[in-house]
Amino acid sequence: MSGESFSLLIIGGYGAFGGRLAQLLGEEPRLRLLIAGRSLEKADDFLADMRSPKGGAGRLGGNDLGARLQAVAFDRDGDLEEQLTRLRPDLVVDASGPFQTFRQDAYKVVQACIDLDIDYADLADSTGFVASIGELDAQAKAKGVFALSGLSSLPALSFAALEAMAPHFSRIESVAAGIAPSPHVKIGLNVVRAIASYAGKPVAVLREGRQAKGHGLIDEMRVTIAPPGAAPLASRIFLLVDAPDLALLPRRLNGLQSTFTGVGTEPQALQRLLSAAARLVRLRLLPSLLPFSRLVQAASHRFAIGDHRGGMFVRLGGLDRQGRKLNCGWHLVAEGDDGPFIPVIGVEALVRRLLEGRRPENGARPAAGELSLADFEAAFRRFSITSGIRLDREEEALPLYQRILGSAWERLPPALAAIHAGGARIATGRARIERGGGLLARLVARIFGFPPAAADVPVTVRFATDGDKEVWTRSFGNKSFQSWQAEGKARDRHLLVEVFGPFRVLLALVPEGDRLRLVVRGWRFFGIPLPLFLAPGGDTYEEERDGRFHFHVEIGGRLTGLVVRYTGWLRLEG
Repeated sequence: MSGESFSLLIIGGYGAFGGRLAQLLGEEPRLRLLIAGRSLEKADDFLADMRSPKGGAGRLGGNDLGARLQAVAFDRDGDLEEQLTRLRPDLVVDASGPFQTFRQDAYKVVQACIDLDIDYADLADSTGFVASIGELDAQAKAKGVFALSGLSSLPALSFAALEAMAPHFSRIESVAAGIAPSPHVKIGLNVVRAIASYAGKPVAVLREGRQAKGHGLIDEMRVTIAPPGAAPLASRIFLLVDAPDLALLPRRLNGLQSTFTGVGTEPQALQRLLSAAARLVRLRLLPSLLPFSRLVQAASHRFAIGDHRGGMFVRLGGLDRQGRKLNCGWHLVAEGDDGPFIPVIGVEALVRRLLEGRRPENGARPAAGELSLADFEAAFRRFSITSGIRLDREEEALPLYQRILGSAWERLPPALAAIHAGGARIATGRARIERGGGLLARLVARIFGFPPAAADVPVTVRFATDGDKEVWTRSFGNKSFQSWQAEGKARDRHLLVEVFGPFRVLLALVPEGDRLRLVVRGWRFFGIPLPLFLAPGGDTYEEERDGRFHFHVEIGGRLTGLVVRYTGWLRLEG
């Protein structure tokens, strides 16, 4: 270490990712943080903003930052030996990029660090850069330093998720991974340039076990990101991106048949336009999308439409330990502004390990497998981030709600699990019914056959199985109405579908303590999607109280107001 504190130089320290890394580590008193970039003025401005009170020390700024912060000018094209000797860092983190555009002397920063006995890590997402850093392995080992490349979402986090799921398999045949940024996150210009550099151009992938050519931002797959127990992201198309995983996965997995890494942005209409532009590059009507990087960035900022949520997935397919077909997926959803911290959490974990005296092995290598999923999940707890693994065995028949909830099923209280255990069953109890007084509310209630208002009525619910559907017949006193429920397919995957005549309501099942909330995520009329803001909804949940199943169902909307609310309890007969 340099003196009594650990000196960390962040190249691109005031940028989109370097800045967030500085925020995560700013409260650490054992650190000397050097915020570096070509512009000393921008580095100074960033530190001034970081020191300003924002109601949250450390990652959000505050007055109790414990690290020694210093703005420095650093030019990667300048005299690296002089600059590094003068600044004397213990660790250099390159958070600049875009690494895809590095051509001449791509590893000059890494080489300079090795020559000066300085440890190195980066957030590179360039396949060529990350996959080939091992060429410097012997030099790094001889000098007693490490150089880790790609300590970011892809490949460090994606490989951590892969390693966590691998024990379920006897053979892994396919791997797909993707990132879905929130539309409200301001994407940095370097990120846009990195993607534009290969848009419409060949990207090496595996297909049927052989090397093949995909095309950046053209090849696609549809995925619904849905961590167990969380409301899923909207189903979306992911477009192929060139990520280090595509080169590293065949090295890790013998017999691998197919690979894919993608990005799925909202609004999807804007992504389709970008894909169309990539096709012009493929047809050689445009040489590259790089000159349009600023335009693409401006459009992404201008059309920030959709939920302020982002996510990530890693999906494996193959055979389980008994030789049965198995699909396994790790899903992550980040709320609000927390998503952009994910790419730097790996570096933060590395720094904290170094402060505790735990060093990685010396040598230069990709960071794939360097950290475990547990390392990342421990850091996720400080954020509004939910993640988890789903197992899908084709031959395994599970109750409807258990299939949708995945591992979150285990968190249900016993009374709720019993009600949703599947098969033919009858539950009886008591209920209170309230009805809306508006004309439209009364009309809707009449059409669907909802019961009249009552302070205390007997209730019977009959559950019947019809293939992969559950038919619910609810009787309140002498008034009955019926609906059926099933697991959503295709773009509605991981949602509960409830059908009332021509109306189809899409619901997310979200465990919350002793409650299971049912959150409306969409609705359709004769298969035609309708605006979500007009969807029927309300405060609807199930809970266990005193060992008994209780329900609270509220149906209403902007146009109708309250239509019906029924609350009460049930117990299974027999």
